[in-house]
Order: sequence, then C-alpha cells, then structure tokens
Amino acid sequence: MSTTTVSREIRLASRPSGWPTSENFATAEVELPELEDGQILVRNIAISVDPYMRGRMNDVKSYLPPFQVGAALDGGAVGEVVESKSADRAVGDVVVHGLGWREYAILDGSAVTPADTSIAPATAYLGALGMTGLTAYAGLTAVAEFKEGDTVFVSGAAGAVGSLVGQIAKLLGAKRVIGSAGSPAKVARLLELGFDAAFDYHDGPITELLAAAAPDGIDVYFDNVGGEHLEAAIDAMNQGGRIALCGAIAQYNTTDKPTAPHNLALVIGKQLTLRGFLVGGYRHLGGEFRTHMAGWLADNKIQWDETIVEGLENAPQAFIDLMRGANTGKMVVTL
Repeated sequence: MSTTTVSREIRLASRPSGWPTSENFATAEVELPELEDGQILVRNIAISVDPYMRGRMNDVKSYLPPFQVGAALDGGAVGEVVESKSADRAVGDVVVHGLGWREYAILDGSAVTPADTSIAPATAYLGALGMTGLTAYAGLTAVAEFKEGDTVFVSGAAGAVGSLVGQIAKLLGAKRVIGSAGSPAKVARLLELGFDAAFDYHDGPITELLAAAAPDGIDVYFDNVGGEHLEAAIDAMNQGGRIALCGAIAQYNTTDKPTAPHNLALVIGKQLTLRGFLVGGYRHLGGEFRTHMAGWLADNKIQWDETIVEGLENAPQAFIDLMRGANTGKMVVTL
C-alpha cells in the first residue's frame, strides 16, 4: 500500500443519552501512512459489534477507556495481512486484532493473533473460537465453577455468548439447561441447540416462567441481562448456587436507576456466590478453551449462529439493532 491509500472508519460523533441513534456515529476517510519496521497493514474482513461497547460510549471511568468523540471506535476484528514489515506475519495471513470499525488497520505484527481458517471461517474467530467463546467457557467453568449434574440457567441465551454457554454446559454434563430469550423464534432456536427448556421473557413474570422451567431449582446462573432476570434467578437458586455476572444489558441504555433485584437477602440464607468477571482475566484458559472448541466444532457438537450485516457503513445500525436484540448469535459486520 502507498501513503495515498484511503481507509474509511466509523467515529463516535456524540455520546448517546439512553438508546444510541445513528446521529451518534459518523463515517470518515483517513490517509494511511507508510508502515514502520515491525508493522503490518491488515484489510479487515469482518468486525465485531458487542454490547460492552455501549458502556465505552459514556464518558465514565471503567475497565476500558471510553471512546473519544471525534475518534474512531475500536473492537474485535479479523482481517488479512496485505503488507508486512514484520518478521512475525506474512502477506496473506489471516489475523485477529482489536482495531475494528475501519477498513484497514496498521498494527504491530506481534500484537495480532493468527486465525486458522482451515478449522473454521474467519468470522468464527470473532465468535465461537474468539473472545465470545472464551467468555462462555471461562464464565461457566471457572467463574460459576460448573459441576457435572448442575442445572444451569442462561439469560440472553440466544445471543453470541449465551447460546454457547448452554451448549457447553450440555457437553460437560449438565442435568438441565434453561434459557431465556426475547422472541418465539429465539426460543425455538434454543430448543434446536439442545436446551432442555426455554421461555420468552415477554410471556409473563420472569420468576414464574423460570420456576416452571426449573421445578427443582437451579445451581448455576449465567447472567447476561441483570435486573429482573437476576432477581428471578436468585429466587430459583438452590443452596450453594453460583452466579456468573457477565453482562447487564437490561441496564445499558436506561436513564433510570435499576429497580431490581429486591431479594438480595436470599443470597445469605442460600449461601450463594455472585461473581462478576471480565474475559481478560481468563486469557490463561485460552489454550484449553481452543482445544475443546476446535474439537467440538470438528465433531459438529456445537452450532454457532451469526447475524451478518454487510458493509462498514452499516456497522452503526448493526450495533443499534444489537442493543434492541435483533441478533441471533454473534452480530458480525462484513466488509
């Protein structure tokens, strides 16, 4: 590539108040400089849009720095090396990296992870074989300390992480796996994926729906939603139950203070464990996870759903739709 190569990128135009809108994003063109020694130029094949990005759009201190107004967003991406001044990476290599929301990215060759597309398509490295899959695996096995014979409840179960949690739990010997989702079609999909029971949380009080699906209670709750789902899970928990707090999407776009859960006193009597986690703290499980997942995929024991949106210019709408639950499985934008 020459210094005259132009790349499009998506920038944060303004910080959302409540639900994000298209006005919060802007498309810009930038001229790429020449590579320095050790660097590579990657043409992105696909980028990830994820719920955690909503928090980074707020100007608040958190575990990741906030996005800056007027600057390009970033996030998971997979792409092909098209120019290299790095001994670590060759032209044609497919790599995973953290500079999404743009057509091209300049990175240090040592700062990317190779993706073996003979195992699975490139987009799988943003989902089942990527951080999404590791989140599901580590959250279930290490954070929730899953044991064979456990009954597991997963909220947001038709999403990228939740759908994998349920399938992994079944493969590891769960007695029963229950999922909640936001539409009849998603409930049907969960049953196809091997969940023992699933319900649409719009169909009634979540506490009642969960009690009907888990008459003997639950031992593990993998929480992607928070709010009323967390309250219902605490009600349904058996003695010594474990809750992995992965996400709280019910609260990400609200401008009101959360009202649930009201039943935290039950945590004491039931001797429950509630543990929040970030996947970055479990990278040491990456090798173990990839070995398991590659085998499961090769044996067709795990299905991974994708909702694919084409075109970088449509990434903002894909993110907005993700926040509204329009995806089944991983939301991916292909370039």
